Amino acid sequence: MQNNLSSETLPPLREVIREYDLRAKKSFGQNFLLDLNLTSKIARVAGDLTNSIVYEVGPGPGGLTRGLLSNGAHRVVAVEMDQRCLPALTDISNAYQSKLTVIHGDALKIDEPAAMQLEPGFKARIASNLPYNVGTLLFIKWLTLDEWLPWYSSLTLMFQKEVAERIVAKPNTKAYGRLSVLAQWRGNVRIAMNVPAAAFTPPPKVDSAIIHFEPSEPIDKSVNLKDLELVVEKAFGQRRKMLRASLKSLPVDTIELLNMSNIQETARAETLSVADFVRLAKHYQLLRTA
Repeated sequence: MQNNLSSETLPPLREVIREYDLRAKKSFGQNFLLDLNLTSKIARVAGDLTNSIVYEVGPGPGGLTRGLLSNGAHRVVAVEMDQRCLPALTDISNAYQSKLTVIHGDALKIDEPAAMQLEPGFKARIASNLPYNVGTLLFIKWLTLDEWLPWYSSLTLMFQKEVAERIVAKPNTKAYGRLSVLAQWRGNVRIAMNVPAAAFTPPPKVDSAIIHFEPSEPIDKSVNLKDLELVVEKAFGQRRKMLRASLKSLPVDTIELLNMSNIQETARAETLSVADFVRLAKHYQLLRTA
């Protein structure tokens, strides 16, 4: 493709896909967004990008990448595992005067702050149409950083709609679970917009949704993250069972733990609030270190 491109003359994404033979591969969890009006709308969900360095995972042919740059991102750092996409992303980088840095690699292994080369005075944001096969793993990675508040200001992420609903779910609903507790313990999260399957090429079997997460001081930051993760994992691992049974494998007296936490032995995981889980984790920490 020609090298004298500008941001105004970049070709339509369908032409890019044809030019570089970028058929989406299931092995990479790829579903491409080609509507630049839609990708620009998603970019605006991320907030004011003019003072932001944005980290993107799985840009593919660059639909969301273009949206981020056209909405004024100071810089975008994109990690792409599929080598076939690199020439198309290089065209975007050239068109936007090198405001785009592309890293060929596995996003699960990237040290994001180092890769982004963060600058004083600029916010770090993550915005991605996440590959379906690694989306949840990456989200948990970003939620469970040891240092909190984290290095990023916000997450604007595409998930399968079912996963997005689990992230924002409230107690006493079927969708409420581990992701709900972790996300809502450490920040404010909402579904910003729904994206129908027909918007993708190729269309997946399910609709998707964009969630927007902003980190905040956690409910009781003295709680050990690993203790909270373990208690939540055990509680929802057998969600139909009462907590006195589902927490039985913890190396403490389960009945004492529940009594200390002022939680009924017959309660089930989905009935507990995020604050209840935090209290449970705190008392678990006290008992295991006693």
